[in-house]
Amino acid sequence: MTPMIDVVFQLLIYFLVTFTTPDVLAHLDISRPAPDPSQSEQRTPPKMIRVNIYADGYSLNGRAVSKNELGNILRRLASFSTSQTVLITCAGASEHARLIDVLDICAESGLNKLSVVSAE
Repeated sequence: MTPMIDVVFQLLIYFLVTFTTPDVLAHLDISRPAPDPSQSEQRTPPKMIRVNIYADGYSLNGRAVSKNELGNILRRLASFSTSQTVLITCAGASEHARLIDVLDICAESGLNKLSVVSAE
């Protein structure tokens, strides 16, 4: 019984060593469906939302806004797509609480692709 088990293990090792995955994958016959020509969906890349935080207020894409306006606009933009990127630029003289407010507004709106940079 022992020699038979020994031979089985040796055969198992031989087949494991000689088996190559690329040979199997190279000879697979895969047919992929062609794209449907009637479906012409134009995907535009998501726009980047730029929020600047200053010592005296906020700006959104270069336009000065209040905190309430910023929240309303970000919620409206998030209703279109939550996959948009938000670039938050903080001035060196801005308060830390303003950054936290903007991050909270983004979280409430569902915007989760955030980048925070410091501008000096």
